[in-house]
Amino acid sequence: MPPRKIIIDTDPGQDDAVAILLALASPEEIEVLGITCVAGNVPLDLTSRNARIVCELAGKPDVKVFAGCDRPLGRDLVTAEHVHGKTGLDGPDLPDPSMPLQDGHAVDYIIDTLRAEPAGSVTLCPLGPLTNIATAFEKAPDIVAKVQEIVLMGGGYFEGGNITPTAEFNIYVDPQAADIVFRSGVPLVVMPLDVTHKALVTKPRNDAFRALNTPAGIAVAQMTDFFERFDKEKYGSNGAPLHDPCVTAYLINPDLFTGRHINVEIEVTSELTMGMTVADWWRVTDRAPNAMFMGGIDADGFFALLTERLARL
Repeated sequence: MPPRKIIIDTDPGQDDAVAILLALASPEEIEVLGITCVAGNVPLDLTSRNARIVCELAGKPDVKVFAGCDRPLGRDLVTAEHVHGKTGLDGPDLPDPSMPLQDGHAVDYIIDTLRAEPAGSVTLCPLGPLTNIATAFEKAPDIVAKVQEIVLMGGGYFEGGNITPTAEFNIYVDPQAADIVFRSGVPLVVMPLDVTHKALVTKPRNDAFRALNTPAGIAVAQMTDFFERFDKEKYGSNGAPLHDPCVTAYLINPDLFTGRHINVEIEVTSELTMGMTVADWWRVTDRAPNAMFMGGIDADGFFALLTERLARL
């Protein structure tokens, strides 16, 4: 099979960085058409900088990187420096990027690419708030039917939320955008906290990254060294969850994950539960399924794949 054409929409973030590295290390399965950046973990000027740093770390300075929306559709921007540090990529000491941002807006790039490619041939891979994707869908409704699939990291059900009691960060930052995407009719694969909190970078797994003794392997180990402190303190876990690489791992080997095709709706009116992914896991409503909502992961297989691919860079 030819590699799957994807656009990565992202707000790097250490775990976003690892997801991008995994995609760029896997050309047999994944063709990265471009990377679009959005405000989320840190403001847009930093997310668009960080995406280029990661491309250069992977030895892929020719990847097209575009800056997109700098704020949510209808709310003030909430960021997560308390998790990712002031740069978003705190941990390793990585040089400023020399590769340029592409001219033009990320939303226009998404629209133009989907219009130019054959229908059903491009998968969108959002790793952050869904502002760019929703804006593209609203601006150019004709592209919605051309998307093959959206595979995203966001939401949570049994795990609750990680930024409020009920909401996961990516969905909470722009719930209105998430609502547009989840109602779009595009086939959705969702990697919620229920899965990503099982993808823990334990010490042996991080030692394996460091033992690669490559710039990418060492940088990934240093990134997880930095941001695991937050999750260990918050959850009492054995390491940091690698949220976003679940998206790219799924594209390479979907058998690593299990889930249910269910209805998922986004709360957009209640401030108490704003951004909650209301997942009908037990199918107690008659609402039509709109998402493959993942619940399980082969964590050992996931980390074996990730370590093997990082060794290529």
